[in-house]
Amino acid sequence: MKVRYDREDDILTLELSGEKIDHAEEVEDMIVHFSAEDQPVLLEILDASDFLARLTKITATAGAGEAVSF
Repeated sequence: MKVRYDREDDILTLELSGEKIDHAEEVEDMIVHFSAEDQPVLLEILDASDFLARLTKITATAGAGEAVSF
């Protein structure tokens, strides 16, 4: 997995595989790129600093082993 952060555009990119991207779908503040077999290839988290701040706050208040959602 490759992780990149673009500070200027505040986008966190997670490359999950090297497969060729066929299509993408935007879900809230995230763009998920899929292969022709509908496997996720790349995630783009928009407004990444806000996303990571929310995630940090949620995980800090969660109990051990507790699933979190936001």
